[in-house]
Amino acid sequence: MKEEKKKRGNKGKIVLILLLALVCLSGAGGLIVWKVFTVKSMVVEGNELYSSEQIEQMVLNDEYSWNSLYVLLKYRFLDTGDVPFVDTMEISLDDPHTVHVKVYEKKILGCFYIETIGLNAYFDKDGFVVETSSEEIPRVPKVTGVSCSEIVLYEKLPLKESGLLKNLLALTQTLEKYDLQPQEIHYDEKLQPTLTYYGTQVVIGSDEYLSQKIVRLSAILPQLSGLYGTLYLDTWTPDSTDIIFKRAPKAQG
Repeated sequence: MKEEKKKRGNKGKIVLILLLALVCLSGAGGLIVWKVFTVKSMVVEGNELYSSEQIEQMVLNDEYSWNSLYVLLKYRFLDTGDVPFVDTMEISLDDPHTVHVKVYEKKILGCFYIETIGLNAYFDKDGFVVETSSEEIPRVPKVTGVSCSEIVLYEKLPLKESGLLKNLLALTQTLEKYDLQPQEIHYDEKLQPTLTYYGTQVVIGSDEYLSQKIVRLSAILPQLSGLYGTLYLDTWTPDSTDIIFKRAPKAQG
């Protein structure tokens, strides 16, 4: 009997010691999380539309965001909401004090201003509306001279003019390929585009020989820096290679 009581007493001590050890470990772990995992710096990559400072403000957006482990778990397991023009953000820790943010932005080729809703509708390479916003993004051309019916997010642009979407997508993708995004793409009554680069207008004409025209534009446009006028590419063909630039006086004001 005494031996059994002694054994039970020893087991009780062991259990108590294990419980105390668990409490101590939990306390130590909590102290480590509290004291060690503090945000002192942030590394941001993949961002173009937003600055690194803006991304930091978006990520560290509540009272507990001083803790790097909290930030990691928050973006790993919780729905943190959508950020305009951002597909997703991957959060990792380079060390307990450094939060690493990899930004995947939505690929945008152009936008329409939709008067009925007072917003810009941004579209991707396939013509799908990926974002609507009152913000204007640098280096994203505004498309004018055409009309849209109701805009639905993540659906194709419902351009009323037949065949225009195909022309617009071919044009914007070719311009992006040569890093020639204009301020504006304007379609005239014949649905032929004119590009605006500050003081220079570029008349493209029909989509025949479109790629060749844009290649010529990439060579000519740097030479027109600081000039005002109109460059006519609409008459260019492989057989008629003359390109005319008509200068205009500098705009006033």
